[in-house]
Amino acid sequence: MTTAAILLAAGQGSRYDGPTHKLLAEIDGRPLVVHALQSVLEAATAGALDEVIVVTGAVDLHDVLSPFMGQVALVHNPLFARGQATSLDRGVRAGRDRGHNRVVVGLGDQPFVPPSAWSAVAGSLGPIAVATYNGRQRNPVLLERSVWPLLPIDGDEAARVLLRVRPECVRPVACEGFPDDIDTVEDLRRWS
Repeated sequence: MTTAAILLAAGQGSRYDGPTHKLLAEIDGRPLVVHALQSVLEAATAGALDEVIVVTGAVDLHDVLSPFMGQVALVHNPLFARGQATSLDRGVRAGRDRGHNRVVVGLGDQPFVPPSAWSAVAGSLGPIAVATYNGRQRNPVLLERSVWPLLPIDGDEAARVLLRVRPECVRPVACEGFPDDIDTVEDLRRWS
């Protein structure tokens, strides 16, 4: 049984009104998406994940991700404007096509989710596992192949739908870290 990480980095970032797309906005001299990706790659290097897939869409991330090209598979989502579920669907299909049985999903605009959270969720058993921070469910989320057909393929709700409609399948995984997303310039300023 193998597990792929899926980092969703396809959204439009419409609430962010900075001079660049939010995934390219920098904290400590590095783009947000690079912070998020490096966390995933550390978990993969530690053996928790077998492959890392980055789903792109609204913004061209090739230049900022080019140093990692030997370590990640890029999958473009041309339907990104139809919501996050389309990106999750693209990532899950890529994981399935590469022979994985499980995926662990996180967001490219969550730069402070530590590798330990990715590893802990990837090491969980059960069809669905979700990182919890002080009792609050956030990313990353583990999804086994058995629940993939239940995922929405359109709209802004993706794995959250399963957490809500299949609570009996969800295993919470206590994690440390800061799962806040960077959605606005004010969010970025708080962390810079």
